[in-house]
Amino acid sequence: MALVTLRDVTLQLDGPPLLEGVSFSIERGERIGLVGRNGEGKSTLLKLLDGEIEADRGEVVRSQGFTTARLPQEVPRELDGTVFDQIAGGLEDLGELVAEYHRTAAEMAAGGTPAAGQRLDRIGHELEVRGGWEMQRRVDVVISQMGLDADARVAELSAGWKRRVLLARALVCEPDLLLLDEPTNHLDLEAILWLEEFLARYERACLLITHDRMLIRRLAGRVLDLDRGRLTSWACDYDSYRTRRDATLKAEAREEALFDKRLAEEEAWIRQGIKARRTRNEGRARRLVAMRQSRRERRQRPAEARIEIQEAEASGRLVIKAAGVSFGYDDRKVVRDFSTAVLRGDRVGILGPNGSGKTTLLKLLLGELTPEAGSVRHGTRLEVAS
Repeated sequence: MALVTLRDVTLQLDGPPLLEGVSFSIERGERIGLVGRNGEGKSTLLKLLDGEIEADRGEVVRSQGFTTARLPQEVPRELDGTVFDQIAGGLEDLGELVAEYHRTAAEMAAGGTPAAGQRLDRIGHELEVRGGWEMQRRVDVVISQMGLDADARVAELSAGWKRRVLLARALVCEPDLLLLDEPTNHLDLEAILWLEEFLARYERACLLITHDRMLIRRLAGRVLDLDRGRLTSWACDYDSYRTRRDATLKAEAREEALFDKRLAEEEAWIRQGIKARRTRNEGRARRLVAMRQSRRERRQRPAEARIEIQEAEASGRLVIKAAGVSFGYDDRKVVRDFSTAVLRGDRVGILGPNGSGKTTLLKLLLGELTPEAGSVRHGTRLEVAS
């Protein structure tokens, strides 16, 4: 039996339906890539599978005991507590108990009171009764696998490390279906490679949205394509899907061009007037009305973006010049004696592990932060888009 099945599901928020008569199922252990243009409704489909929203029409059938965990595309602004607290929160009702045991054990290790010792014994007994020691083990294992500091404050982590914490939270409950929305966002190269290896060994079902072609090439055994409310399933690898989909789109374009030509011919005929009230002519007029309706209901695929750049008035070659820049947080020096020059037309990449200060350096160069030492100078009429 499939883990989850969608039958003739339609879902509409604003504008045209995001899902229109969609039907598909996910089997145990499948690794599926979900692709489609931005705004087509991919994240919405993940929310539907996760049970966060409901369909307007149709049926979503879940197997008995079916569980999901979803990694959202964006990192929430407010994440409280420690890394351990956040990850244990993925265990629902037992999560708080496991987190409380960890906090109390740390308190005892630091020389806690007899009351703290009694509390630790009580929590340990409750974990024993409710089978919570296995949950404790899961949290410890995933923290070790992700290379996280269990007692670090999540609010103080970089976006990349927060992303790791959220992924660990999704993994710790060992869901039947793992839903990943752009899982490599904010991750450094080392973390991305780790994620690829982990998901390649992951034995449960996984549905992921990603713009990382290397990731989807390696992982996806099936591709779901969401396009203008329709969902098509391609039982092949990503490269084979691209080849077959391009051929399908070309055939669709030819059929639409032929239809539009016939419609234009019928429109020219109707403007000439029906010369006799014969059944054949009346039937032809009715067919024209149906063709007009079909053309109105057609959902066009958005055109490919075309960008033309005309050089504006030059404002000098210099864009940014940094000299001897230093900056830090508290006792931690993030940037030390950094100097560089960025010239017009340069393409610069900033590399480094999560938490090393890439975003801080960018803010210094853009003038959003003031360096503790050194200077940053901008070229004339500098305009910044982020």
